[in-house]
Amino acid sequence: MIRHPRLLDRDRTVLVIIDLQESYRGVLSGWDGVEAATLLMVRGATLLGLPIVVTEQYPRGLGHTSEPVRSALGSRVPILEKSTLSCCGAAPFVEALAQLERPQVLVAGIEAHACVNQTVLDLIATGYQVAVARDATSSRHSGLVQPAWDGMVQSGMRPTSAEQALLELVESAGRPEFKTLQSLLKAERP
Repeated sequence: MIRHPRLLDRDRTVLVIIDLQESYRGVLSGWDGVEAATLLMVRGATLLGLPIVVTEQYPRGLGHTSEPVRSALGSRVPILEKSTLSCCGAAPFVEALAQLERPQVLVAGIEAHACVNQTVLDLIATGYQVAVARDATSSRHSGLVQPAWDGMVQSGMRPTSAEQALLELVESAGRPEFKTLQSLLKAERP
């Protein structure tokens, strides 16, 4: 079967979670939804065997990754500390992606207008195909999201959602993980 080259492929994709840190709880526009969508993506990526790369921006000051997400990640996923806004400015992040040899990057995280925006643009400039889950990213102020989103799309980012991305990655109802993924998707519905 011929598939569009920009559809996410489980053998070519890595999930990147950018700076979803506890200090943003209560101040990020739509925190609960962003956290829930990211948690769904972690569970789905784990089910489908995707590698996951997680960053934290200055954790001594901003705290660590959201507790529910951190718990779902378990101890198998290292969390990379950074001080640059773009993850691509941190050598451990660049090295982790290079070692995975996966050309597609699925992004969740915060803030849309800062670290997410700069990382996405740098990843595109480096040659990665980048998709960002709209429901898994936001900023402290909702008005900051749309300009960042528009700029990322115009630069070649592919918009998606947590559910859409996971359904692309599973590809077929005939896959052994499909029923479990379907249960995850149903459990995440309000």
